[in-house]
Amino acid sequence: MTETNDQGLGPKARRRRCFIVGGVILFLLLLLFITVLILALTVFKPKEPRTELLSATLEGISPRISFPVLDIKLNITLNLTLLVKNPNHASFKHGPGNSYLLYRGDQVGEADLYSGLIPSKGTETLPSRLTIEADEMATHMSTLISDILGGQLVMETRTRIPGRVTFLKIFKKHAVATSDCRFTVAIPSLKIQSQECKSKTKF
Repeated sequence: MTETNDQGLGPKARRRRCFIVGGVILFLLLLLFITVLILALTVFKPKEPRTELLSATLEGISPRISFPVLDIKLNITLNLTLLVKNPNHASFKHGPGNSYLLYRGDQVGEADLYSGLIPSKGTETLPSRLTIEADEMATHMSTLISDILGGQLVMETRTRIPGRVTFLKIFKKHAVATSDCRFTVAIPSLKIQSQECKSKTKF
């Protein structure tokens, strides 16, 4: 009789232990999920990658005016160095971007930016070289020559860098970092006198 009762209690005890172990595992999984969720919403919350114009130099400003037939030729190249800051606790992988050059509100040049990977809390410099399109400058030729002779050239850049921030290899957030810069270049030293940049990121 005793052996029969012991045999009857054995499976129940094993099931009870299975329930306890299963409950503990579920509790730990729930606790882990809550912890990860809290971290994702606080410490690992996506922050805006910021871009700014680190330097800008002009090369080959050589307007040539020939008479008696008015013939104006320009050769202007703008070298830009953009700095991208990643404030996140995860790397920011960005694809190819674009940088546009504007003069008097009109686009006069464009350059492609290479893709790359910015480490956590790191920075990356992105060089770009823009050759000003003479045809696009035709409508502003007199103003451009006047600005060059006046010793100051005011231009703008608009930069767009798409990418993705990944946290804990689980949470992925697409982002597009943009930067608008307005700067003044002194002529003939070709140095930046002043600049103002505004950056934002769309998730």
